[in-house]
Amino acid sequence: MGASHLGLVGNVGDAEVCARLVEDTVRHFGAIDILVNNAGTIRRSPAIEHSEEDWQTLIDVNLSSVFRLTQHAGRHMLPRGSGKVINIASLLTFQGGITVPSYAAAKGGVGQLTKAFANEWASKGVNVNAIAPGYMDTDNTEALRNNPERARQILERIPAGRWGKPEDVAGAAVFLASGAADYIHGHILVVDGGWLNR
Repeated sequence: MGASHLGLVGNVGDAEVCARLVEDTVRHFGAIDILVNNAGTIRRSPAIEHSEEDWQTLIDVNLSSVFRLTQHAGRHMLPRGSGKVINIASLLTFQGGITVPSYAAAKGGVGQLTKAFANEWASKGVNVNAIAPGYMDTDNTEALRNNPERARQILERIPAGRWGKPEDVAGAAVFLASGAADYIHGHILVVDGGWLNR
């Protein structure tokens, strides 16, 4: 497409990496216009067996990275009076889930961080919103899709009658990153095939 690009790699669970990713982006492009906080991982186990290591990893990657990357990006967006931050939340921003206590806690936190940043930055020209995907056909849901009983239960509750695809989220991200969303602040846009309606 002829667009300039830059590939950066790092574990966003590390605070120093979050700072470096933003600074390297700004150094290369001269500014940062859109930040999509999409990094995430999941660990499944009953709450009573959920390890401290899994808890800390999930909080660092799924929640702390959202705070850190948004904070660093905001330091460049706020002086310019423009920018879009899109956080990837989850249905578990609203629900507790089953055998994913750290994931649910982190994604609940993503929803609240979205609102907190939006409250501070809306009047300064920076939009902070989130997308809450439903059950998507991704690596994170592989264990569920491979469990016939659980997969059936999930599909029975989705009015659209299918698992979501990553491209189902893409349109929501393009919308929130565009001028059409300039007056939307602190919103969590659910893309779930109707799951929460049931």
